[in-house]
Amino acid sequence: VQLQASGGGLVQAGDSLRLSCAASGRTFSRYVMGWFRRAPGKEREFVAAISRSGGNTYYADAVKGRFTISRDNAKNTVYLQVKSLGPEDTGVYYCAAGARLILSSYSNGDQYDYWGQGTLVTVSS
Repeated sequence: VQLQASGGGLVQAGDSLRLSCAASGRTFSRYVMGWFRRAPGKEREFVAAISRSGGNTYYADAVKGRFTISRDNAKNTVYLQVKSLGPEDTGVYYCAAGARLILSSYSNGDQYDYWGQGTLVTVSS
């Protein structure tokens, strides 16, 4: 499966964005989908994940209450609505798809099979 992330940009602190990740292929609903980010000079970190049906969602503590992950299996797309952005949210955001991933491993990037190219979010203070 190929993943194409979009929606990033330069925003002010407190602004919102909606990131999208479009997937190719007909088996999108078979994948657990996740969002990760890499801030400048830092390791990649888990942001959010969503189960195959969309019924379960998981978030990193740093984004709980501000970010919302969702998916539309009919459109082969996963979204990340991000609100109340701060400079600490600056980074490249990647979407990822896991075919055999079990939900207890949702935050482990090594368990995902496919990655998008990333979309840059820059938050100015």
